[in-house]
Amino acid sequence: MLRNNVTVDWTVRESARAHLRVLVKRLLRKYGYPPDKQAKATRFVLEQAEVLISSLGAEP
Repeated sequence: MLRNNVTVDWTVRESARAHLRVLVKRLLRKYGYPPDKQAKATRFVLEQAEVLISSLGAEP
C-alpha cells in the first residue's frame, strides 16, 4: 500500500509524510494492532521506508 502511494517528495513535504502516516495507521487498525503501540510502529515503518529509499541510491 505504501509503495503505491509514495510521491517523489514524500521525504521532504510534511503533508506527504502525513498521508503515509494515515495509511500506516489504517493498516495497523485493520489488522488489529494494539492502539497503544501504533505511534511507535508508524515511526518504525516510515524509518524503514527511508532506509529502503537510501539503500536504492535515492536521497531521502
